[in-house]
Amino acid sequence: MNMDQVAKDKALQSMAAMSSAQLISATAIQSKLGVPSISQTPFPPTAGSPDFFQFWPGGPGQPRPTQDVKPFSQPPYPMQPAAPPPPVPGYNASPASLSPTGPAWQGRSIGTPKLRLVEFMAFMEQQGEPDAYNKHLYVHISQSNLSYNDALLESVDVRQIYDKFPEKKGGLKELYEKGPPNAFFLVKFWADLNTSIQDEPGVFYGVSSQYESPENMTITCSSKVCSFGKQVVEKVETEYARFENGRFLYRIHRSPMCEYLINFIHKLKQLPEKYMMNSVLENFTILQVVTNRDTQELLLCIAYVFEVSTSEHGAQHHIYRLVKD
Repeated sequence: MNMDQVAKDKALQSMAAMSSAQLISATAIQSKLGVPSISQTPFPPTAGSPDFFQFWPGGPGQPRPTQDVKPFSQPPYPMQPAAPPPPVPGYNASPASLSPTGPAWQGRSIGTPKLRLVEFMAFMEQQGEPDAYNKHLYVHISQSNLSYNDALLESVDVRQIYDKFPEKKGGLKELYEKGPPNAFFLVKFWADLNTSIQDEPGVFYGVSSQYESPENMTITCSSKVCSFGKQVVEKVETEYARFENGRFLYRIHRSPMCEYLINFIHKLKQLPEKYMMNSVLENFTILQVVTNRDTQELLLCIAYVFEVSTSEHGAQHHIYRLVKD
């Protein structure tokens, strides 16, 4: 191995150990590497660790390789088979009940009989003249048009991601032990960072989400941004129900993105190669917990992990149920 390769490997190892708050500029990285630019190659995982960010590179509607559907290539714990999934309290997903006997979203999306996620997005937008409105979606989930033909969610053992989230009071492990187990989900996002919108005065960074429930209640939504499994910042919001079309809707509309996330996106986009971005994102996660404000009952818990999208179709995602054998 020549000296240039040794220097390159050292720089990449150093970058993989950075927290999201320690992102260095593209100029500094290129200086460490000793080259003006590096061709995009898969970033090698650390020895002994699972290839956490293996993913399907195709576009929407294209077949997905079977061996590439999980977010972990060598899980330390066994996973549930993709089909048929084990019965879960609150779901009607046994082979004998796959006929349309309940809502199509049951077992196919983020939700329980008490609350389900309808839509989630993180975005930036530029509002000038009425005809010059421009909006870019970094990540987006839409669960409003599910059918019985959609596949049931696959399962991932929750223990695989304990170290990606806080372990102290209110952490993923403690929450899962309290349950209910059917309220826990994992979302792998491939975020779209390609946008022509310039970061200038008037640009708005926001997050919107919508939930629905058969019950009238007040919900509290906690979003914890984590770096190397430690909480960096938390945002807590409260939302009241609105009765529409026979159900109660909860809309958190255009919630301003926190300054930490805005700065993180800026720093991430300065990195010259996508595999460098993915190296940093491997240690960046978000834990979202939705509870009933009055009873403190946990309604939904969603763990988000990230990678940068390489698809011309923009942001992508895949949803898993979190289980524990």
